[in-house]
Amino acid sequence: MGGDLHRYPGGKGANQAVAAARLDRSVAMIGRLGDDEGGAILRAALESDAIDTSHLLTTDGVPNGVALISVDSGGDNAIVVSPGANARLSPADIVAANAVLAAATVTLLQLEVPLETVEAAAAAATGTVILNPAPAPTEPLPDALLRNIDVLVPNQTEFATLTGHEGPIDATVAAELAGLLPSPAVVITLGAEGALVVVSGVATHVAAPVVEPVDTTAAGDSFCGALADALVGGASIVEAAEWAVCVGAATTQRQGAQPSLPTRDEVESLLRP
Repeated sequence: MGGDLHRYPGGKGANQAVAAARLDRSVAMIGRLGDDEGGAILRAALESDAIDTSHLLTTDGVPNGVALISVDSGGDNAIVVSPGANARLSPADIVAANAVLAAATVTLLQLEVPLETVEAAAAAATGTVILNPAPAPTEPLPDALLRNIDVLVPNQTEFATLTGHEGPIDATVAAELAGLLPSPAVVITLGAEGALVVVSGVATHVAAPVVEPVDTTAAGDSFCGALADALVGGASIVEAAEWAVCVGAATTQRQGAQPSLPTRDEVESLLRP
């Protein structure tokens, strides 16, 4: 038996878009929504955060994507995803949105849409390309895709899948294994422990602020949105990770997905003594 059911706007791509928008970045989203109530709710939620939805398409006769999330007493979550319209986003949709990708300083990708569509977007983008390989892939991603990724942002489970590694991951292991991947920078998220940033065979641990989590839903998404925010602002990858762990920590202080995503002022207030 569970507790009360709450319904919040979410989805990895949408969460990452909202996270960056609430940090005062100009954001456009490419995606597909269902033609049901859920799709209408998500479109309205994105537009309320001033996100450009001109390439967010409605798919006739298809339900919106849904994530069913259980949260335990410690704030950790487990998620089952029904992709719905997300599974219909095609490479042709990417071609139609090429002008957006050409104009973007940073393009942020994830795996809740078909892999061939992610590959098309990574190849078309002209700025910095970030890939959050989540939900966790069932097998290593193609090298052809990873060569088009400037910053790869897996969690520990995803990193283990990508590299075939079994066992704990510390800075030494991360530096060695990241060298097996074609992407020049790898940022491994560690939850409450922060992140490991690996560039040119050197791993740097970035500690996260210590907080008492209420709900960890969307913390990884806000990390990715904040990483993009900082890179747009000219930060180094380590500086970007230092900002992202703070935004991720602030996200755990409220329930839900998009409702928990903080503004810049809310993140900075968490950091003040």
